[in-house]
Amino acid sequence: MIMPNNGESGHANKVANLNELISFISGYGEAYNPSYEPITLTALSELAAVAANSLAVVNEALPVFNAAASARELQFAPVGKLVTRILNTLRASGVPEPVMTPVNAVVRKIRGNRAVAIDEPDVTATEGEPTPAPRHISVSQMSFDNRAENFGKLVMLLTGIPQYNPNEPELKIAALTELAAILKSTNNAVINAGVTLSNARINRDMILYRDTTGVCDIALAVKNYVKAVFGAGSPQYKQISGLKFSRAKTADLSNFFMTSQPVQPPQPD
Repeated sequence: MIMPNNGESGHANKVANLNELISFISGYGEAYNPSYEPITLTALSELAAVAANSLAVVNEALPVFNAAASARELQFAPVGKLVTRILNTLRASGVPEPVMTPVNAVVRKIRGNRAVAIDEPDVTATEGEPTPAPRHISVSQMSFDNRAENFGKLVMLLTGIPQYNPNEPELKIAALTELAAILKSTNNAVINAGVTLSNARINRDMILYRDTTGVCDIALAVKNYVKAVFGAGSPQYKQISGLKFSRAKTADLSNFFMTSQPVQPPQPD
């Protein structure tokens, strides 16, 4: 999960500072009369309204995403133990080893285990330097997408094995088929909610931070105009000079909601 920004409160502070800036310059009367249209009082008021709405859209999307992520966590949490029970039930049914082989392979994928151990290459350190860590490509398939898909494959394999006919309701094919559908739907819900949240944040960040027309650059232009009209040492400029409009690092959900290992839902950015 990549959430390297300064908090929703940081974005909201910029909108609050913009409104305060507007209040100050409104008090300057006819002396505040810029020729640059984007920093006129009318344009600034419109920008403040658009910025506030962009924050509201993010704030509406965030709890929906967190709720979907929490629901997914709850649905996927018991899968590991359930798969163990399925495997033991199948082993107890007397099926031959060739039947077990593909089942074991899918179970390994659900658990994220490798089929064989890794033979690490010999790595020799250059004199005076630390020994480099061996490198290999991870084959773990523990993402929510892969776990849901592989659980569905497991159910399909079990459907074709006549000996798999447990008495326990939760282990029956019908119950497992229903669970496979639930895992897929809860994962899709997170993806959809994540897309909505990500798009809302992109729109907010464009409004606040894009070059020239974003809140930060517009506010800087207002400050420069006030400095030009009243002077750097003027009471008017001192009123607004302390209002902060620094750019913020923005959020990226592109990997979290589609492929990540089970983790905690993201915190407000």
